[in-house]
Amino acid sequence: MKARFFMAVITIAALLSAPFSFAADDETGIFETIHASSVSFDETTAAVEAAFASSGLVLHASHDVRVPDEKHRAKVFVITSPMYAEAAKAESARTVSAQVLRLAVYTQGDDQKTYINMANPVAHAMVFYADSSNYDDLVAAAGKAAAELRALVAGVPGDSMSEQQAPKRSEKHYNAYKGDGPARMMAKFRTFEKSQLLIAEDKAENFDAVIGSVTAALSARAVAGPDESEGWEQVVLIRISDDAAYIGLTNPYIEDKMIRINSRFRKDGKSELSPYPGVDHVAALPTEVLIIREGDETLVLHYGQMWRMQLYFWDSGYRAFTANVGVPSSIANSIEDTISAD
Repeated sequence: MKARFFMAVITIAALLSAPFSFAADDETGIFETIHASSVSFDETTAAVEAAFASSGLVLHASHDVRVPDEKHRAKVFVITSPMYAEAAKAESARTVSAQVLRLAVYTQGDDQKTYINMANPVAHAMVFYADSSNYDDLVAAAGKAAAELRALVAGVPGDSMSEQQAPKRSEKHYNAYKGDGPARMMAKFRTFEKSQLLIAEDKAENFDAVIGSVTAALSARAVAGPDESEGWEQVVLIRISDDAAYIGLTNPYIEDKMIRINSRFRKDGKSELSPYPGVDHVAALPTEVLIIREGDETLVLHYGQMWRMQLYFWDSGYRAFTANVGVPSSIANSIEDTISAD
């Protein structure tokens, strides 16, 4: 028992102290697989939840993802790192999406083995902090946040790993991210900031009241099933700073679509017993609404879903996007209609 304890301590220390860097031509995954569990899905999620008690990370919420036909299991954890938040405290409120960390536990393969991956903090920092004068420090802080996540799950029975997961891109591509390939025109060649679309605006002093009105509007609308985009569940509300709040949303429609679309044209890991390999992309959830105070205004923003879905699901292929071209607008319109409803 003592030997096992000391080995865990050594492993965690190594993960936290390991240098983190990327050469310019390295490809970084928007997701990274960090653990292959040797125990059941329920035992794995319980171990992850228990690990927060001794971690410097903050768990804000978790959500059981509805996988089509219940063929796999998946759960998302929404997390922040006080260390990362401190490093980014002087940055624009528009960049706070980078600070919201997400882990996913999911089952995959004929034996439905349990894995853990994360929405890669480094890839997100490369997108959201590309224009910051503190870019290098923020990417380094994101690397430390990634190490915190790896250390968090290191004690789960099984094997630690670090596998960059598609879609993968160069740092230069992330820095100017406007979509991918010929589908960039579908995202209207917009950067992340231009993809932050305005839902509502108010006076700066009404920041708290706006948060209240948005959450009330979300709770007032019934949530439909997987065939309709209507209604949204609020997974989490995080007050990132005095000038920024993050609201994470999901519903059966977005979960069903993103897993089916990402699974349709994939071959690796797909079988009758494992029909939805796209379950490994659920760390893209939740989709977000930002409430920020900027100058003399409070703004309610969300992301153009075509831009966002390309960021997370481009490995589905151009064919998948053309076959589901109406899905992003259906999601975006539903969010806008719900929040702006009288």
